[in-house]
Amino acid sequence: MAFRSGRKCGLIHAFIQYLSVEKNASPHTCRCYRKDLEEFEDFLKNSGMCLNASGQVEMEKVDRITIRKYLSFLHRKIKKSSIARKISTLRSFFKYLNREQIILSNPAKSVSTPKVEKTLPTTLTVDEVFRLMESPKHFSEKPSAARFKTRGLRDQAILELLYSSGLRVSELVGLDTNQIDLDLGIVKVMGKGRKERIVPVGKKAVESLRAYLDERRPLKGFQPQARTTGSERESPLFLNSSGGRFTARSVGRLIKKYTRHSGIFRKVSPHSLRHTFATHLLDAGADIREIQEMLGHSSLSTTQRYTHLSMGKLMEVYDKAHPRSFKNVSRKINGEGR
Repeated sequence: MAFRSGRKCGLIHAFIQYLSVEKNASPHTCRCYRKDLEEFEDFLKNSGMCLNASGQVEMEKVDRITIRKYLSFLHRKIKKSSIARKISTLRSFFKYLNREQIILSNPAKSVSTPKVEKTLPTTLTVDEVFRLMESPKHFSEKPSAARFKTRGLRDQAILELLYSSGLRVSELVGLDTNQIDLDLGIVKVMGKGRKERIVPVGKKAVESLRAYLDERRPLKGFQPQARTTGSERESPLFLNSSGGRFTARSVGRLIKKYTRHSGIFRKVSPHSLRHTFATHLLDAGADIREIQEMLGHSSLSTTQRYTHLSMGKLMEVYDKAHPRSFKNVSRKINGEGR
């Protein structure tokens, strides 16, 4: 059974719906997958490959060789990391089609991914974190209009919660007010794959959230845009100036703004705060499996990529703990520790 162009038959749309509804993928992730798949479809059309008599794409004709030709085409245009992402997109798409019994096998399954150097996100020092967290106060304490004060309080609450709980930016902007309990100091997060987890919220983050929520309510004419789910009306936790849900892109912009204001001249993203959260916990002696649970990782190996110890910290732990370390041997030679 041949099937036609992904756009014509809605296969790409069906796959994106599957990602959004069943896998709980973020809107940004869905946009990236859609873009990758539509570019692949355009390549097939423009190259005259896998077409039927009407000039429409028949995805069942796509095989490993077709995909390798596409990758050869991409190698002349984009970097390895982008190619690796596109291969991952094709694997997921054809796996979905195979599961739906539209194709017999996944042609992208055995295609090798180009080796990409793994780069870790920026990790902030404790001092840099303190400076970053304090930065929005400069704006919230200004004797200006109430909306600017609320904006500063909101921004501080966002920064504090990202660092305090290690949330993904998509999880943060997706929060509704009924998902956070400030009295208990916890937040209920819906993560990847619609997996729910409970994450602690630190004292400073709770204080910042209280200040923000108390300030935003009395604003004259301010009506948060609520959404209805069943019998409940849910209000976004973080709001933009129009009362709509704050976006992931806006979070990235505010972090860029406050890192610059804090005198931190490195590339810092929302993911950097998640990475810093995990690294600081590990440095302080937290169990890596507990960190894994808080981050919402299904695999421990994923957590290990986030949580790397600095060489200085590693040597410090080694010197303190290992009986045959240089420092411990020196103590014994000098008669210490008896």
